[in-house]
Order: sequence, then structure tokens, then C-alpha cells
Amino acid sequence: MRIDTGCLVAMTSDVSYDIEFAKGIKTALFGGEGLFLATLSGPGSIWIQSLPFSRLASRVFAAMPHNGKSTDEGGIGNLFNLFSDK
Repeated sequence: MRIDTGCLVAMTSDVSYDIEFAKGIKTALFGGEGLFLATLSGPGSIWIQSLPFSRLASRVFAAMPHNGKSTDEGGIGNLFNLFSDK
């Protein structure tokens, strides 16, 4: 299986893991986070997330209160903003 390296959460010890460069001119120009892929193989289990960790972290940071003030909605409303496309 090949996935974006930022989407890999965990794997069991019997999974082989390697990093490869994603080939192609489109990937080189527009790849961003997807420039490298994790290649996983073996009989074990893997856990992945659909949102790369760096984007998840930036959304969590944006939803946090700063300088004692919350962002536009506050409370649980910010939790739902984490997963919206902004």
C-alpha cells in the first residue's frame, strides 16, 4: 500500500515500511505534502488518517483561543471547524 507519509498513524511490527519519492512532473510542481509516499507491506495492521497530521495540527491551532480570546465561534463550534475545508 502507498499512502501520504503524513497520513500514517501506526502499524504493527510485522509491517515493512519504506519511503519513496512520488514520481511525475505534476507531483513535483503541485505535490506539497504528497511529495513522498510511505510504502507499506506485510501481513500486519496499519492505522491511517485521512487528514495529514500537519494540516490537522494547523486546524487545531487555529481553533484554539489566543491571548484570552477565542476565534470566531468559540466552544464546541470550533471543534466542527477542524474538519471543514477552509
